[in-house]
Amino acid sequence: MEQNPKSEGKCLFCGETFAKAGINRHLQSHLKQKAKENTAGQSYLLKVEPNPSWGYSYYFLSLWVDGSATMKNIDDFLRGIWLECCDHLSAFTKPQKRQPGGGMWNVFEVEELLEKGKIKEYENLMEELKGEIPMRRKTNKVFYKGLKLEYKYDFGSSTELLLTVMEEYPVKADEKIVLLSRNEPLEWLCETCKKEPAILICTVHDWDEDSIFCSKCAKKHAKKCEDFEDYAALPIVNSPRMGVCGYDGGNIDTERDGVFAKKQS
Repeated sequence: MEQNPKSEGKCLFCGETFAKAGINRHLQSHLKQKAKENTAGQSYLLKVEPNPSWGYSYYFLSLWVDGSATMKNIDDFLRGIWLECCDHLSAFTKPQKRQPGGGMWNVFEVEELLEKGKIKEYENLMEELKGEIPMRRKTNKVFYKGLKLEYKYDFGSSTELLLTVMEEYPVKADEKIVLLSRNEPLEWLCETCKKEPAILICTVHDWDEDSIFCSKCAKKHAKKCEDFEDYAALPIVNSPRMGVCGYDGGNIDTERDGVFAKKQS
């Protein structure tokens, strides 16, 4: 699917719309003001986007994360807004700490720790070998300005994200995780008529030929694709996991999780 939709998002504070390249710079001006008003603490401006090696760079989230939030809180949020379909495993990793290989003794040691219920020791070993950050660790023990973390949801049909700490602030966030901005629904056009907004994707023909359709063209596609109405049709949603596994949308910020809406002339 060779389309390049416009990526832009609205600022939570003032409602203005900015391109992906400028939204976080704009948000920092509001957070500097918040730093004068809020209770002393620790918080972070976090940019979330698909891992560049994975593609789909037009999706983004801008989050204000309190230092008391855990990595599990962030994991839950990402699942709720972008990812959750079948309760797959997930992990945050520091790529610079990941060790190549590891040796068979590591596998046996990991299994032994889990069998004995030594969770803390297991987490420490996984962090040492794979750079994996324990889910229960608080962000104020992990985050600092400039930090980049990799995140993977589902170790089969994976969705891979990159998290970047853009700035840190000496104040508490309004909540543990605040959604400051998100890319507005992307303008995916039907690949058959190339005129109307697409509303469905065919996972059988995913990306190898025409695979996203408006309602009219979807009916035509269903006549030649016997799997489409049975299981292969999934909705167009505002997520980098669109069309993967059984993902059909999130439960956070649902009003921006749907199809691009044409402006009325």
